[in-house]
Amino acid sequence: MRIVFVTGLSGAGRSTAARALEDEGYHVMDNLPPSLVAEAISTISSKVERAAIVIDIRAGAITETAAALLNIQTQGLDKSILFLDADDAELVHRFEGSRRPHPLQTETGLLRAIETERELLSDLRANSDLVIDSTGLSPHELRSKISAAFGNIEEVKVVISLVSFGFKRGVPIDSDLVFDARFLPNPHWDTTLRPLDGRAAAVNDFVMGNPSSIAYLAAIEQVVDIVSAGYLHDGKRYLTVAIGCTGGRHRSVALVENLATRLVRPGSETYVYHRDCDRE
Repeated sequence: MRIVFVTGLSGAGRSTAARALEDEGYHVMDNLPPSLVAEAISTISSKVERAAIVIDIRAGAITETAAALLNIQTQGLDKSILFLDADDAELVHRFEGSRRPHPLQTETGLLRAIETERELLSDLRANSDLVIDSTGLSPHELRSKISAAFGNIEEVKVVISLVSFGFKRGVPIDSDLVFDARFLPNPHWDTTLRPLDGRAAAVNDFVMGNPSSIAYLAAIEQVVDIVSAGYLHDGKRYLTVAIGCTGGRHRSVALVENLATRLVRPGSETYVYHRDCDRE
């Protein structure tokens, strides 16, 4: 049986993740107390092929929840821990928009509650199999990322997510590897290329026509191969590779598109997400 534990920061998208997994055919159990996790797994392991357990801090103390997930015995099961994250500003915006209180909120305020929860969950985040940053993602975009990671991947050993981004909007917090493409010639300064993005043939030719781009792409591919092999050796299934340029529209997009075509491997699956490509 394949089992996914869904956890993360309050407001980061656990409910959306649960619905996405349900759509993928997972038997979803929500807000299960940590003390009942082992019993629940034992009960359903012979009845379903895929299950997801959504862990909410309101179902028990955070430290107890983290210990239960990290120490649960799942012999013979394919276990993954999915951690949903988002930056503080995004979480504040979501809670203020929903008018719901944060589970840890006291007189010290919302931001302090978010910071406290982040501190308490830091070890669990560090030991999770996949961290997804939902900052700036619509529910549909988050569901797509969940489906890509946990869909029908029985024959897939490693899932590689390639993300292009702009440094001016920050590095994606769920990145495992980050590469900087700002040293490459910038199509932005060509007025005929500026309105286009890295998926356009003219921009791709401009970026990849530079010898430094070819050499850099080959180096990135080599690093990704080495790291993904190491992840497999350690039993990790998910690798997120982020490539950034200034705005996330030209150079990083072109590199990600080209890298995706080069990372076709037996037993691996690659997904592309251009975070900032369509932003002004």
